[in-house]
Amino acid sequence: MENKKVLTILVFSIVLLSLVATLAGIFFKQGPGSYEFTSLHGEQVLIYGKGLYSNMSAIDAPDGIAQDVVTLFLAIPLLVISFFWASKNSLKGKLLLTGTLLYFLFTYLLYMVLIMYNELFLIYVLLTSLSFFAFILVLISYDLGELAASFKHELPVKFIGGFLIFIAIAVGLNWLSIIVPPLLDGSLIPQEVKHYTTLPVQGLDLAFMLPTAFLSGVLLIKRKPVGYLLAAIVSNFLIIMMTAISAKIFRQFLQGTEGVLPVMLVFLLFALTATLSSIFIMRDIK
Repeated sequence: MENKKVLTILVFSIVLLSLVATLAGIFFKQGPGSYEFTSLHGEQVLIYGKGLYSNMSAIDAPDGIAQDVVTLFLAIPLLVISFFWASKNSLKGKLLLTGTLLYFLFTYLLYMVLIMYNELFLIYVLLTSLSFFAFILVLISYDLGELAASFKHELPVKFIGGFLIFIAIAVGLNWLSIIVPPLLDGSLIPQEVKHYTTLPVQGLDLAFMLPTAFLSGVLLIKRKPVGYLLAAIVSNFLIIMMTAISAKIFRQFLQGTEGVLPVMLVFLLFALTATLSSIFIMRDIK
């Protein structure tokens, strides 16, 4: 594996700092408790009021804790396993490592721009930076010609590519259903903005992740070498991210929120389909 020494330092640092971030998010519980807050948009928002996410809304703060749990028990072990697998010059390990690094990059980019300012801001900045450079170093090390020759070309490209295209369109339409109606009726600000300044998740998804998933699906169906690479990376990324979203929704279900169980099952299905896609891709490698 190219740049092994540098990647070892980067990955070790990501593991160490993400352990600090997740454990603090899960176990730090100090604070006065929930209270009402009137946002700049005139909305009454219930603030969580305790722990690392004390200034987040009472709805969003537990979601952050749920994602911390998934990062701690799924993403960090996958990062360690895939790095050691990739360090043995395994293409399968390298593809898993790239997708896992993309999860850390996207997750802590969101923490940096979405989470209300707290004691770990600089750690979020470091995690975003470390994940970005590790992801780029691994990504540029691929030889697309060699990569294409590594597959047996028995891959069910229509199934995997269709799934990536479908999830890009489905999630995109869901986000647009939040953003567009207020623009049409003149209210402008969606309720989902709450007391924040904008919609970072929807913005970053619509700008980067969903187009990448869509393009990955199209290129894979056309059996382009870059399609194999992107489809593997995005599938591995989706395994962790869809699990994290399912955990967030399950937490809402446990708190008695109505109507979320079908949504949770949909995202679990997405996670399972992404896992199946990744297995298909790994099995097709010679």
